[in-house]
Order: sequence, then C-alpha cells, then structure tokens
Amino acid sequence: MDWGRFAEQMASMARDLLAQDSVGGTLERITASAVELVEGCDAAGVLTLRGRKVESLAPTHQLVSDSDRLQGQLGEGPCFDAASNPHVERILRIADLTGEQKRWPAYAPQARKLGVGSMMGFLLYTEDEDLGALNLYAHEPGAFTTTSETAGWLLASHAAVAFSAARTQAQMEAAVATRHTIGEAMGILMGAHRLTEEQAFDVLRRYSQQENIKLHEVARRVCEQGTL
Repeated sequence: MDWGRFAEQMASMARDLLAQDSVGGTLERITASAVELVEGCDAAGVLTLRGRKVESLAPTHQLVSDSDRLQGQLGEGPCFDAASNPHVERILRIADLTGEQKRWPAYAPQARKLGVGSMMGFLLYTEDEDLGALNLYAHEPGAFTTTSETAGWLLASHAAVAFSAARTQAQMEAAVATRHTIGEAMGILMGAHRLTEEQAFDVLRRYSQQENIKLHEVARRVCEQGTL
C-alpha cells in the first residue's frame, strides 16, 4: 500500500465531497471512493435504519442492494448489526463468509448465493450522531487485509463528517423553504379573508391538526390553490 498516494487520493476525495450539492451526491462519491481506494473492495454502499427498517443508500452495485434488503428481511447480518448497535462495534471485518457463521446463520448462506466472499463494515458517526454504516463487499474470501481495514476506517471517518454536513445543509434548506411557504400561505389567507397574521397562522395550524396533514403541506396547497 502506497500511503503517500492514498493520502493524495483522500485529499482529492475530501475536496470532491465538499463540492457535492446534495446528500445523494455526497453518498455516491463516498461509496465510489471506497471501491476506488480500498484494496479488495468490489462493491460498497451505506445502510441506515429507521426503526428496524433498512434503507440502502448509494449502492455501487446490485449486490449491495440485494444484501441490504436480505438483512432487513432477516433482521440480521453484519451491516444490520453495525447500524443497529453503534456502541458495540464500530469496525467489523469478516475475512471469509463462505465458512460457517454462527452469528448470522440465516444471512450467511444466502449472502454466499449473492456472491459475497468477504465483507467489512464501518460505523459512520460523529460526536453528535450515528449515521449508519459504510459497507464494503468482496467476491473472494480473504480479500480484505489489515491494510484494507485501516484504509476503510480512514475513508469512513472522512465520510461521516461529509455525510453529516450534507444532511445538515439539506435540513436547513428545507426549513428555510418551509418557512417561506408558510409565510406566503399566511399572506394569501390574510388578503383573502382580512385576517391578522396570528389568525392566518391559526387557520393553517387548526386545519393541519384536523386533517392530520403536515403544516408545510397545508401551506403548499394554499399557495397552489389560493385557498383551503
């Protein structure tokens, strides 16, 4: 492993991550970088959990999506464990998935049928939040070495910061857009019905509660239709 070259590639990746304009673009650059930079890696993806529901993000190959879906259906597997138990294991390397796996008796044999020989998983986390797991796949057993593990861990550390920043930016932009839409809807109601600002907001709020529709969706309808 040429660590000098690897450092240059990591620096280039970090710049690319900052240049992405969406969470999806950031994640796609992360998983593509894993395949490019980590020795033995044939495919990569990010697995997140919402409750017990698996989400497969930015998979580089169909193998990743199939593996994530399988783990979600079975409720077990290396990536599922990494994402659901963030304080237990932050790095997981399975040298040979073709042998007996007592820990994942249902997942392992089906993963072999998908063409998985070995795997690594890295928890994506910052000081404030756990973001899921970056998972690396190889077709051959024994494809990942301690060097691969170190490279994957370094990449995952950069990835977690970039992922968190991209998600925060997206949330901020969504919040600004929501406030703007609500304000526009209030203005429409105030002009149409001679309401005060407080009264207009109360109309939106009560309609949202009565119809069980999110406030920003109620506001969007007012903006599009001119009325409730």
